[in-house]
Amino acid sequence: MTKYDVIIIGAGVAGLYASMNIPEDKKVLIINKRETFKCNTFYAQGGVALARDENDIPLHVKDTLGAGDGLCDTKAVDVLSKNSRKAIDDLIRHGFHFDTNEAGELLYTKEAAHSCERILHAGGDATGRYLHHFLLEQNSHAMLSDARVVDLLIKEGECFGVTVLDHRQRRNIYAKNVIIASGGVGSLYEYHTNAPCISADMQGLCVMKGIELDRMEMLQFHPTVFVNSNNAQKMLLTEALRGEGATIEDEAGRRFLFDYDERGELASRDIVSKAIYKYKKKTGMHVYLNCENFEEEYFKHRFPNIYKSLQELGFHVPSQRVPISPAFHYAIGGIRTDLNARVPNVKNLYAVGEVASTRVHGANRLASNSLLEGLVFAKRAVDDILKDIDESKYFQEFTLTEEVMSFKDDKVKKDQLRRIMWENVSIIRTKSGLNDALSTINALLNENIGKLLKFRLLTAKEIVISALNRSESIGVHTIQEEN
Repeated sequence: MTKYDVIIIGAGVAGLYASMNIPEDKKVLIINKRETFKCNTFYAQGGVALARDENDIPLHVKDTLGAGDGLCDTKAVDVLSKNSRKAIDDLIRHGFHFDTNEAGELLYTKEAAHSCERILHAGGDATGRYLHHFLLEQNSHAMLSDARVVDLLIKEGECFGVTVLDHRQRRNIYAKNVIIASGGVGSLYEYHTNAPCISADMQGLCVMKGIELDRMEMLQFHPTVFVNSNNAQKMLLTEALRGEGATIEDEAGRRFLFDYDERGELASRDIVSKAIYKYKKKTGMHVYLNCENFEEEYFKHRFPNIYKSLQELGFHVPSQRVPISPAFHYAIGGIRTDLNARVPNVKNLYAVGEVASTRVHGANRLASNSLLEGLVFAKRAVDDILKDIDESKYFQEFTLTEEVMSFKDDKVKKDQLRRIMWENVSIIRTKSGLNDALSTINALLNENIGKLLKFRLLTAKEIVISALNRSESIGVHTIQEEN
């Protein structure tokens, strides 16, 4: 029987920061579904928000609560903000370098719905990539890559480990504690900004295990995404562009966002996404991101990856505007946890990062609070584990059951699910559209499908049911009256 002190499912910011905080004398295994870079952290262009000092905590809290539209857990937001400086200082102490000004001081920037400059970046628009690389370098524990978790070993309200599918072979791996840090639900949607392997497996598995998912209807769509590509994963154009002067306009050059909110481009993501969606539907016009307010040298230095990628695609930024549209970006809801990242009613099971619902984001996540949430709550999970790790834990042994993971025609059904989620469960929803989606999902669940597809369908079903159960529009959840 292979036994660990801690198994961490996922190798993004939350999983790797949890690993970094576990002493080397503890036996830890990180399970990573694909190559290490295929995670949402790697693709994160935005920075890390934080309360700059004690005086900024109330303002950061206020901004987070404001974006959350009244549905944030105020205790969770307090935990996030009060521990933000500590998390950043810890990264710096370990050797991570955020961008600085000419005097060597931390360079703070502003993004939509923030009341001041409080966002740190690294590598300009490559914060996630830099942070992910750094955390991988810091990792001293074992990692199992190209393996996916297909079961949680739970008995009588206690988690004893996981079942993994490793090179098409299933085996049980046992642990005193399990941390789920597997990310969001991007691959449920036809158009998204997520890593391709972010497919809502663990959320669906939790449904199968009777573990509560929370606020699954709260799904954030990023307003500025380059859409002229053939891949499901679309190129995100960071919030920081608008925060520093880029504008959104129609074919005629009109900045129409002010028709919907007095803040224009600096309104929160949900407002901008809905405004673009409604305006395109109303006028039939294309929408563009205009970056002409930037000097080219500054743009190249501040947003090097965006500059390079768009130039390679034939767009001469910042002088030439870029076609944009919203796409799915971030799952606000997830596995319900407490303030120490514990999953209620299942001993020794934790969830951190995008896969979790701490209720810190409410009905809409404030820009750049996501990497921060992963850092803060990963540390709290580890602190909780280390203060009471059971050195003499008795392990139940679990028998592997015969299960078909996938069938040949599951791919066609996955694509059908992506289309129905994009068409009926996206930026603007109707009850009839949601009910149509639910009928399709139920029909697919009744077909002969593999377990991996079942995970996706069960997660999608929870999203639809949650959306139907919330009859009022709030935050990123918008129910439109039927015509």
